[in-house]
Amino acid sequence: MPADQPADLTSWEESDDALRRTVRFDGYRDAVAFTVRVALEAEAANHHPDLLLGWGRVDVTLTSHDAGGVTDRDRRMAATIDDLVATAAGVVAT
Repeated sequence: MPADQPADLTSWEESDDALRRTVRFDGYRDAVAFTVRVALEAEAANHHPDLLLGWGRVDVTLTSHDAGGVTDRDRRMAATIDDLVATAAGVVAT
């Protein structure tokens, strides 16, 4: 996503100085695979979300602690994660 183009983050909730999204899967394996894909993208971007993995679900939280809330960096990472959801196996609800 270009820096001057706002992301369509309708599947994210912004509250308490963070962006949050839950992605549901039809099983544990697909949720784990998605978590790994997010981790690889986050490491490449040097911007690491909080990830909570459960059976058939991944909760993602993005915030920039150093800035005290949500920044464009968080929005770019959220858009990247949205792209991963679009191609992830086993997604049943977002």
